Amino acid sequence: MTPITTPPASARLRVALLAGGKSGEREVSLAGAEEVARALDPAKYQVRRYDPATDLARLAAEAPELDVAFILLHGRFGEDGTVQGFLDLLGLPYQGSGVLGSALAMDKDAAKTMYQAHGLPVSPWRMARQEDGRNPARILAQLALPLVVKPVRQGSSLGMGIARNEAELARAISQAFAYDSEVMVEEHVRGREITVGVLGNDQLTALPLVEIVPGENHPFFDYQAKYQAGAAREICPADLPEQIVKQAQEYAQTAHRALRLKGYSRTDMIVTDTGLVVLETNTIPGMTPTSLLPQAAAVAGLDFPALLDRLLELALCRSETT
Repeated sequence: MTPITTPPASARLRVALLAGGKSGEREVSLAGAEEVARALDPAKYQVRRYDPATDLARLAAEAPELDVAFILLHGRFGEDGTVQGFLDLLGLPYQGSGVLGSALAMDKDAAKTMYQAHGLPVSPWRMARQEDGRNPARILAQLALPLVVKPVRQGSSLGMGIARNEAELARAISQAFAYDSEVMVEEHVRGREITVGVLGNDQLTALPLVEIVPGENHPFFDYQAKYQAGAAREICPADLPEQIVKQAQEYAQTAHRALRLKGYSRTDMIVTDTGLVVLETNTIPGMTPTSLLPQAAAVAGLDFPALLDRLLELALCRSETT
């Protein structure tokens, strides 16, 4: 792969930076875009900002003037294949996964089904019904407490809860349905939470592991723990046996391929007393210098600007072969 070098000013790569959008993670997206815009070398790139909540018509009109898009949208209408399909129609390359991979990874039920089909260990789960929020006996007959309740197509742990008894389960299911029309309930897995980044299209590289240690006030890595300074500790590289490290990296690459992903991804797992359990995969990870995937990339030798260069290289390489 040929690195992006500094071209003449007239040949700078014209980048559409997409951020904002309509999801509950809008503010996180906008904050990340500020960091990305700051880190993209102006000697290499001309950056134009677009907010899909308001600027899709302008993006369509200006697409012939652009070389590549950098999508920094999280959650629905950005990470689920919708914007990717729009960019495909415009003929504008973009970093990360296409329509199918984005949609598969965003749907937690579909993703877990694909994990199982590729031999990855997952926690038992069931899909909830609206009536389970009034009487969760059906779920309790099939799964053992404590249980984790998740909207199927949300990110950043929005609408997620942990239930330790029947009343908490009913309440958590009802709350999750406020975020999505589909809700998953899975058995809670105790252990050390890690996340593993992957870079590449066909040839994949797994990054060093990051261990996530939520603060005492956070029973899991929830929205506040993710984005509130000091609410969680992140340790990279994670202090784990080499056998676990290698297996986690292999699982992350398997998940990446199983979900038909491209460019990059970040897969969350739990290290239990008996082995690893795969939780879910993020196709557009947080993108600030201190976010999880950029932390791991830095340990691997790619600082934040170099990581952005690499992602744009992968976007352009993918467009040349499709």
